[in-house]
Amino acid sequence: MNRFPALGGYGIGWSANRRILIVALVITALLAVAATVAWFTGRTDQHNNSSTPGTTSDSSAEIPTPKPSTTTGGGSVSAPAQIAEPVAYAKAAALMLWSYDTRTTSRDQQLAGMRAWMTEETQYADWASVAGQVPDPLLWSRMADQDQHATATVTEGHFPSAFKQALADDPSAITDAYIYVVTVNGTQQIGWAKDGAGAEERAVTLAVQCRPDHDCTLAALAPAVTQ
Repeated sequence: MNRFPALGGYGIGWSANRRILIVALVITALLAVAATVAWFTGRTDQHNNSSTPGTTSDSSAEIPTPKPSTTTGGGSVSAPAQIAEPVAYAKAAALMLWSYDTRTTSRDQQLAGMRAWMTEETQYADWASVAGQVPDPLLWSRMADQDQHATATVTEGHFPSAFKQALADDPSAITDAYIYVVTVNGTQQIGWAKDGAGAEERAVTLAVQCRPDHDCTLAALAPAVTQ
């Protein structure tokens, strides 16, 4: 039996036209900053060229065990992580993005659960990049017909070199939006009807907002993974 595309497969929902638009935005906002950094924090204003943290975050940061959401109308999506450290939060968000259960969760519930992780600062939130990870209603229905579900493990998370380079270019810029760029790598374990199972390596580059004295939130996903 053929397995349907896995939720969280990077690039779901990104049409050719959207990729072209993103490239155009990057070119406009890039200036002297690396493309991935500019895409996250420069897409709304050219002064928001991304920067890097002064924190000592690395891939060893712990990730709390995800808990089922109690605020998004049911389903299996984990509740937003209460973490104030960028890499650890990004790793928790990646686990959320790569985990789903069509047996217990509708597509609307999946989207609602994911949206709960987003920043409320609309000028920095790119919900379309996150929602684009969820298959369309027809495909979700077909996945549900096969009881498709997935869990995930994270192997590491780190700040991409382009993001770290931005610190040298403009150390103070992080204090504008407090947007951090983090790349997470891991493995997604997928199961479906009649004991079907498989595993795939995953990688995603996320923008997370971590203002001082506040838990982090998700701002966007990049259209390509940056190491």
